[in-house]
Amino acid sequence: MPNAQGASWVRTRLRAAPWPAVVFGVLVLVTAFLAAVLPRAVEAYETDGLREAVATAAPESTVLELKTAQPGLNRPEEARADEFRPEALAAVDGRARALLPGPLRVDPAESAYGVRTGKSLQALDAWLPRPDGLLPRFTLLAQSDAAGHATVREGRLPTADGSVGVDTRTVEGAVTAETARTLRLRAGSTLTLDGFMNGPLTVRVTGVLQPRHPERSYWSAEPVLRTPAMASDGGRPPQFYWEAGVLLAPGAAPALLGGQGEPERYWRFAPATGRLTGADASALVDRIASLEDGPALVRMRAVAGPTAQLSTGLEQVVGAYTETRDAVAPVVAVAAFGITAVAFVVLVMSGGLAAARREGELALLRARGGSLRGIAGRLLAENAVPAVPAAACGLLLAVLVVDEARLLPAVLGAGAVALLACAALPVRAAVAHRRPQAHQGRDDLAGARPGGRRTVAELTLLVLAAGSVLTLRRRGPAGDGDLLVSAAPVLVALVAALVLVRLYPLPLRWAAAPAGRLRGVVGFLSLARAGRSPAAVATLPLLALLTALTTAAFGGSVLAGVADARDRAALLETGADALIATPDGSPLPAGLARSVGGVAGVRQVTAVGVEFASERASDEARSLTVAGVEPASYGELAGRVGLGGFAADRLRMRGGVLDAVASPQVAERLGRAPRRIVTDAGPVSVRITAVRPRTPAVPEGEFLLVDAAGLKGSAGPSMLLAAGAGLDTKALRAAVRGAGSGLSVTLRSEERAALSDAPLQAGAERIYVWAVAAGAGYAVLALVLGLVRSAPERAALLARLRTLGMTTRQGRHLLGLEALPQTLLAAGGGMAVGWATVGLLAPGIDLDRLALADTSGVTPPDAVLRTDLWSLALPAAGAVLLAGAVALAQAWWAGRRTPISHLRAGDMR
Repeated sequence: MPNAQGASWVRTRLRAAPWPAVVFGVLVLVTAFLAAVLPRAVEAYETDGLREAVATAAPESTVLELKTAQPGLNRPEEARADEFRPEALAAVDGRARALLPGPLRVDPAESAYGVRTGKSLQALDAWLPRPDGLLPRFTLLAQSDAAGHATVREGRLPTADGSVGVDTRTVEGAVTAETARTLRLRAGSTLTLDGFMNGPLTVRVTGVLQPRHPERSYWSAEPVLRTPAMASDGGRPPQFYWEAGVLLAPGAAPALLGGQGEPERYWRFAPATGRLTGADASALVDRIASLEDGPALVRMRAVAGPTAQLSTGLEQVVGAYTETRDAVAPVVAVAAFGITAVAFVVLVMSGGLAAARREGELALLRARGGSLRGIAGRLLAENAVPAVPAAACGLLLAVLVVDEARLLPAVLGAGAVALLACAALPVRAAVAHRRPQAHQGRDDLAGARPGGRRTVAELTLLVLAAGSVLTLRRRGPAGDGDLLVSAAPVLVALVAALVLVRLYPLPLRWAAAPAGRLRGVVGFLSLARAGRSPAAVATLPLLALLTALTTAAFGGSVLAGVADARDRAALLETGADALIATPDGSPLPAGLARSVGGVAGVRQVTAVGVEFASERASDEARSLTVAGVEPASYGELAGRVGLGGFAADRLRMRGGVLDAVASPQVAERLGRAPRRIVTDAGPVSVRITAVRPRTPAVPEGEFLLVDAAGLKGSAGPSMLLAAGAGLDTKALRAAVRGAGSGLSVTLRSEERAALSDAPLQAGAERIYVWAVAAGAGYAVLALVLGLVRSAPERAALLARLRTLGMTTRQGRHLLGLEALPQTLLAAGGGMAVGWATVGLLAPGIDLDRLALADTSGVTPPDAVLRTDLWSLALPAAGAVLLAGAVALAQAWWAGRRTPISHLRAGDMR
C-alpha cells in the first residue's frame, strides 16, 4: 500500500532494514526445510524398511500362490489334459495377474506357473541313497520358463510334445546340481516313480541345471526343487529319507493326471518391492486378506476355477514390519515434537524481537490513529515478502534431498512454518498495541505478577502433561501410541519451564542481599540485572532450552539403551568375543586353543564340551545341556564378559560327586543334594554349588556346568570361547583355518554390526540424532535472540558504568554473570526434567522391539530404558559454556565502541 509519496510500505521498510529481513528469511528457510524434510525422511526409512522386510524374507513366505486341484474325474480325459497344458495355464496367469489389487505388484521375472504333485511320489530305484533304508520321494513340477532361470551344466533341458496325455508313462526331467550331487544323479539317469495306474512313471533325467538366482522365488518358493531335504516318517524312533524335486517340461504336465500324486495347478506371483512405500503396509494386509478369503478370492475363482485358493505368508512379514514401525514411531515422534516446540519458540521470539525493535514506531503509528487491522496487515505483508519465498525454497530443497515420499505432508509442514513466520510479528504487535500507549511500564521478571488467564493456561498444560504420562505408564509398551503420549516430554518440559519461571525470582532475591554486602559491585549488579530481565525474554529462551535438553536427554537415553541391548544380544549370540565350533559337535582339532591364544588381542581362551543328559535314568529323551569346562579359565572368562562368572573351586570333585553350576530352573528341579544324571558319556553324580542365570557356553536355556575332567568317556571339547578387546579377526580366522577345516568362527563384533543394519531402526536413530542436534541449534538461537533483544540496553548500561569508573574486565564479568543465573536454571532444570522424564516414561517404551525387532535370536530380558548420565550432563554443560561465550562476545563487542557512541544512541529503559 503506497504512502503519501507513492512509495510502497513494504519496499520502504525492507530497504531501511535489509539485513534483518535476510536473516529472517534464512531462519524461515531452514525451519521450513526441517518441517518439510522430517515427514519425508520418516516415510523414506519406513519405505526402505518395508521393502527390505519383503525382499529379505524367505520366498516361500512372501510369494502369493494361487492353486486349484485337478479337474474332476467326471470330465473327459482330453478336456482334463487340456487344462494342464501350458497355453491354458498361461492364459489364467495373465488374467489372474490383472486381478491382483494394488499396492500388490508382481515381479514377472521371478513369478512362475505350472503343475505340481501335491503329494510326493516314492522312487523304486534301489541304487538311490537311503539313509535309514527308506527310499527317497520326489515332487514333480512342470514349471514355466526353466530356460530363463537356469544354466545347463550337463545334458539339455527336458522337452515334451503335444502327444503327452493321461496315459503317458515316460517323461523327461531335469534336476539341480545340488540334487544331482546328493542323490547321485546325472544326465541319462532314470527314475521310476510309484503311484501310477498301469505301471510306474519313468522320468528320464536329460540335464543337470545350475540355478542362476537360487535364493529368489523361482527356485526357493518350492525349496525341494532347489535343494534336497531330509524328511521324517514320523515314527518312534523316527526314520529319515530324502525329499527332492524334479523339473519336468511344461508340456509333460498332463502325464501327472494318471497317478496318485494329487496333481494341482499353481500360479506363483512374486511381489515386486520397487514401488512399495511405507504407507502401503496397512493396505497390503487388507488386500491379502481379501485375496485369501474375501471378494478378491471370488474374482480369482472366476478365472482359475471354483476350488481355487490363494495362500501366502506375506501378511505375517508385513505384520512383523508394522510392529517394529509402531515401536519406533513414538520415539521419533518425541524428537519431532521436541524440535517443533523449540522451532516454534524461536519463530515467536523472532517476531517478538522485531516488535521490540520497532516498539516506538508502532506506538507512534497507533497514537496517530493507525488501526490495528491496518498496522497488522502491513506487518504481515512485510514479513510475507521474505518468508513465503524462503519457505518455498525450503520445501523445494527438502523434495530434492529426500525423494520417493508423499508431497502433501511436506507442503503442510512448510506452509505451517510460513504461516507462523508471517503471523508472529503482526499478532505480537496487535496484542501489545491494543490501545495507544504513551509509555509502557517495565516488565521485570522479578516484579511480574501472573494473571488469572496465565494461571488457567498453566494448569491446563499441567493436566495435559500428567495425563499423557499416566496414559503412557498405564498402557505399557504393548499399547498403541498417540500424539498426546509422544508429546509427553515436551509437555513435561513446558510445565517445568513455567514452574521455574515462577520460582526464578526467589533465589535472585535471596542471593541479592548477601551480594550487596560484598565489597565489589559486579555480583550485586549482575543479580539485579538478571531480575530486571523482561519476563518474555526470560521465559521463551528458558522454555526452548528446557525442551531441547529434555528431548536430548530422553533421546540419548533411548539410543544408549538401544546400544546396550544390542551389545547384550550380540554377546548372548556368541557367549564371548569369539566362538569357534565344529558344525556337528565333533571334537575340536588338537592345538586349536594354543593357536587361538596366540592371536593378537586375545586375552582369555577356554574350551567347552557340550553333551546332553537326562535327569532320570528312566527318561528316554536327553534334554538337559551339560557343559564340560575347565573351571579356572572358564570362570574367569565368564566373569570378564559378564555372564555369570564364578570361582574355580565351585567346580570340584569330592567323593565321586561333581560340583556343578546350574541355571535357576535346573537348580530348582535337582536340588542341592547329590543327584545322578545320565549323560552321553555315561551316568554321573552331580551336586549344585552355585546358580547363575546365564553362562557363555549356553547363553539361552537351561544348563549344567561341570568340570570336564570328571566326564569320563567324553569325546572332548566341541567349541572354543575367546575373550579380548581389539581381536585381530583376520589373524583369528587364519589360525582357525590352519588348525582344521569345517570350523565356524562367529565374532561378537560382526553380530553386533548386523543388529544395526535394519533400515527402520537405523533411519529412526539417524533422524532422532539430527532432530536433537537441530533442537539444540534452535535452543542456542533462542538464547542468542534473548540476548540480542536486550543487547542495546546492556550496552548502554555498560557505557554508563564505564563513565562511573568500571573497568573493561569488570564489564565483561558483569555481562557474563548476568546471563549465568538463567543459564544455570535452564541447565539444572533440564537435567532434572530429563531424568524425571526418562523415569516416568520408561515403562511405556518398548526397547526390545526398538533395538532387536529384526532379529530372531536372543532378546535380553533387561533391555529397559535407563537414564544416561552423559546425555544429561553434556548438553547442559554445553548450554552453560555457550551462554557464557555469547555473553563474553557481546561484552567484547560492546567494549570496542566508546561510551559516548552508546550514550548518544538514546536512553533505552
